[in-house]
Amino acid sequence: MSTETVTAQSEDVKKLAKMIHGIDFAMFTTATEEGSLRSRPMSTQKTEFDGSLWFFSDIDSGKMFEVEQDRHVNLAYAEPQNQRYISVSGRATISRDKAKIKELWSPAIKAWYPEGPDDPKIALIRVDVDQAEYWDNPNNKVVTLIGFIKATMTGERYMPGDHAKMNLA
Repeated sequence: MSTETVTAQSEDVKKLAKMIHGIDFAMFTTATEEGSLRSRPMSTQKTEFDGSLWFFSDIDSGKMFEVEQDRHVNLAYAEPQNQRYISVSGRATISRDKAKIKELWSPAIKAWYPEGPDDPKIALIRVDVDQAEYWDNPNNKVVTLIGFIKATMTGERYMPGDHAKMNLA
Protein backbone atom coordinates (compact mmCIF):
# COMPACT_ATOMS: atom_id res chain seq x y z
CA MET A 1 0.00 0.00 0.00
CA SER A 2 1.44 3.36 -0.97
CA THR A 3 2.08 6.18 1.48
CA GLU A 4 -0.53 8.27 -0.37
CA THR A 5 -3.16 5.53 0.11
CA VAL A 6 -2.39 5.21 3.82
CA THR A 7 -2.53 8.99 4.25
CA ALA A 8 -5.84 9.22 2.36
CA GLN A 9 -7.34 6.42 4.47
CA SER A 10 -6.12 8.12 7.65
CA GLU A 11 -7.77 11.37 6.54
CA ASP A 12 -10.97 9.48 5.70
CA VAL A 13 -10.99 7.91 9.19
CA LYS A 14 -10.64 11.38 10.73
CA LYS A 15 -13.37 12.82 8.49
CA LEU A 16 -15.75 9.96 9.22
CA ALA A 17 -15.10 10.26 12.96
CA LYS A 18 -15.99 13.95 12.76
CA MET A 19 -19.11 13.25 10.68
CA ILE A 20 -20.61 10.67 13.07
CA HIS A 21 -19.51 12.45 16.25
CA GLY A 22 -22.55 13.48 18.27
CA ILE A 23 -24.99 11.19 16.44
CA ASP A 24 -25.78 8.57 19.06
CA PHE A 25 -28.02 6.19 17.14
CA ALA A 26 -27.51 4.44 13.84
CA MET A 27 -29.93 2.23 11.97
CA PHE A 28 -28.01 -1.07 12.02
CA THR A 29 -28.89 -3.23 9.00
CA THR A 30 -28.25 -6.95 8.64
CA ALA A 31 -29.30 -9.56 6.08
CA THR A 32 -31.83 -12.15 7.24
CA GLU A 33 -31.61 -15.85 6.50
CA GLU A 34 -34.27 -15.36 3.79
CA GLY A 35 -32.14 -12.66 2.12
CA SER A 36 -34.18 -9.63 3.11
CA LEU A 37 -32.73 -6.71 5.05
CA ARG A 38 -33.59 -5.78 8.63
CA SER A 39 -32.71 -2.53 10.41
CA ARG A 40 -32.93 -1.54 14.02
CA PRO A 41 -31.69 1.47 16.03
CA MET A 42 -28.44 0.83 17.87
CA SER A 43 -26.40 3.19 20.04
CA THR A 44 -22.82 3.62 18.87
CA GLN A 45 -20.46 3.33 21.83
CA LYS A 46 -18.41 6.41 22.56
CA THR A 47 -14.81 5.53 21.85
CA GLU A 48 -12.20 7.06 19.59
CA PHE A 49 -12.98 5.98 16.03
CA ASP A 50 -10.06 4.10 14.48
CA GLY A 51 -11.94 2.43 11.65
CA SER A 52 -14.15 0.29 13.92
CA LEU A 53 -17.50 1.04 15.57
CA TRP A 54 -18.80 -0.79 18.65
CA PHE A 55 -22.32 -1.75 19.79
CA PHE A 56 -23.69 -3.67 22.80
CA SER A 57 -26.14 -6.49 22.11
CA ASP A 58 -27.65 -9.61 23.68
CA ILE A 59 -25.65 -12.66 22.64
CA ASP A 60 -28.86 -14.54 21.75
CA SER A 61 -30.56 -11.78 19.72
CA GLY A 62 -31.70 -12.22 16.15
CA LYS A 63 -29.14 -9.73 14.88
CA MET A 64 -26.34 -11.83 16.33
CA PHE A 65 -27.57 -14.85 14.39
CA GLU A 66 -27.78 -12.69 11.25
CA VAL A 67 -24.24 -11.36 11.76
CA GLU A 68 -22.97 -14.92 12.15
CA GLN A 69 -24.64 -15.86 8.84
CA ASP A 70 -23.49 -12.78 6.89
CA ARG A 71 -20.96 -10.35 8.35
CA HIS A 72 -21.82 -7.55 5.86
CA VAL A 73 -23.75 -4.78 7.62
CA ASN A 74 -24.74 -1.20 6.98
CA LEU A 75 -25.13 1.67 9.43
CA ALA A 76 -27.18 4.75 8.60
CA TYR A 77 -26.61 7.90 10.68
CA ALA A 78 -28.80 10.98 10.35
CA GLU A 79 -28.82 14.41 11.88
CA PRO A 80 -31.61 16.17 9.94
CA GLN A 81 -31.45 19.44 11.89
CA ASN A 82 -27.92 19.98 10.52
CA GLN A 83 -28.52 18.24 7.18
CA ARG A 84 -25.87 15.58 7.91
CA TYR A 85 -26.32 12.00 6.69
CA ILE A 86 -23.81 9.12 6.68
CA SER A 87 -24.02 5.59 5.31
CA VAL A 88 -21.37 3.15 6.53
CA SER A 89 -20.73 -0.34 5.14
CA GLY A 90 -18.56 -2.84 6.93
CA ARG A 91 -18.05 -6.29 8.35
CA ALA A 92 -19.32 -7.18 11.80
CA THR A 93 -17.79 -9.53 14.31
CA ILE A 94 -19.13 -10.65 17.66
CA SER A 95 -16.98 -10.26 20.78
CA ARG A 96 -17.36 -11.42 24.37
CA ASP A 97 -14.08 -9.75 25.40
CA LYS A 98 -14.70 -8.78 29.06
CA ALA A 99 -11.91 -6.18 29.03
CA LYS A 100 -13.48 -4.42 26.01
CA ILE A 101 -16.95 -4.66 27.53
CA LYS A 102 -15.67 -2.99 30.71
CA GLU A 103 -13.80 -0.35 28.68
CA LEU A 104 -16.99 0.60 26.79
CA TRP A 105 -19.33 0.24 29.78
CA SER A 106 -21.32 3.26 30.90
CA PRO A 107 -24.03 3.60 33.56
CA ALA A 108 -26.72 3.93 30.86
CA ILE A 109 -25.97 0.41 29.62
CA LYS A 110 -27.14 -0.96 32.98
CA ALA A 111 -30.76 -0.35 31.90
CA TRP A 112 -30.34 -3.25 29.44
CA TYR A 113 -27.86 -5.31 31.45
CA PRO A 114 -28.78 -4.99 35.14
CA GLU A 115 -26.05 -7.42 36.21
CA GLY A 116 -23.44 -5.00 34.91
CA PRO A 117 -20.51 -5.76 32.61
CA ASP A 118 -20.49 -9.39 33.79
CA ASP A 119 -24.07 -10.00 32.65
CA PRO A 120 -24.04 -13.40 30.89
CA LYS A 121 -26.19 -12.10 28.00
CA ILE A 122 -23.89 -9.19 27.11
CA ALA A 123 -21.82 -9.15 23.94
CA LEU A 124 -20.32 -6.60 21.60
CA ILE A 125 -20.62 -6.14 17.88
CA ARG A 126 -17.57 -4.62 16.25
CA VAL A 127 -18.04 -3.17 12.77
CA ASP A 128 -14.85 -2.71 10.77
CA VAL A 129 -15.71 -0.01 8.26
CA ASP A 130 -14.97 -0.77 4.61
CA GLN A 131 -16.73 2.14 2.92
CA ALA A 132 -18.72 5.21 3.81
CA GLU A 133 -20.63 7.91 2.01
CA TYR A 134 -21.80 11.18 3.46
CA TRP A 135 -23.92 14.19 2.65
CA ASP A 136 -23.29 17.32 4.68
CA ASN A 137 -25.00 20.65 4.18
CA PRO A 138 -23.65 22.98 6.86
CA ASN A 139 -25.73 25.89 5.57
CA ASN A 140 -28.75 27.09 7.46
CA LYS A 141 -32.25 26.57 6.07
CA VAL A 142 -32.49 30.07 4.55
CA VAL A 143 -29.21 29.64 2.62
CA THR A 144 -30.33 26.17 1.51
CA LEU A 145 -33.71 27.52 0.33
CA ILE A 146 -32.04 30.35 -1.61
CA GLY A 147 -29.69 27.86 -3.28
CA PHE A 148 -32.62 25.62 -4.18
CA ILE A 149 -34.61 28.51 -5.65
CA LYS A 150 -31.57 29.76 -7.59
CA ALA A 151 -31.01 26.30 -9.09
CA THR A 152 -34.69 26.07 -10.05
CA MET A 153 -34.65 29.48 -11.74
CA THR A 154 -31.30 29.10 -13.55
CA GLY A 155 -31.76 25.48 -14.57
CA GLU A 156 -28.46 24.56 -12.91
CA ARG A 157 -28.25 21.48 -10.74
CA TYR A 158 -28.78 22.12 -7.03
CA MET A 159 -25.63 21.28 -5.04
CA PRO A 160 -26.58 21.67 -1.38
CA GLY A 161 -23.30 20.87 0.33
CA ASP A 162 -20.47 18.40 0.70
CA HIS A 163 -20.84 14.84 -0.55
CA ALA A 164 -18.16 12.18 -0.84
CA LYS A 165 -17.50 8.46 -0.86
CA MET A 166 -14.72 6.98 1.26
CA ASN A 167 -12.89 3.67 0.98
CA LEU A 168 -11.40 2.67 4.33
CA ALA A 169 -10.63 -0.97 3.48
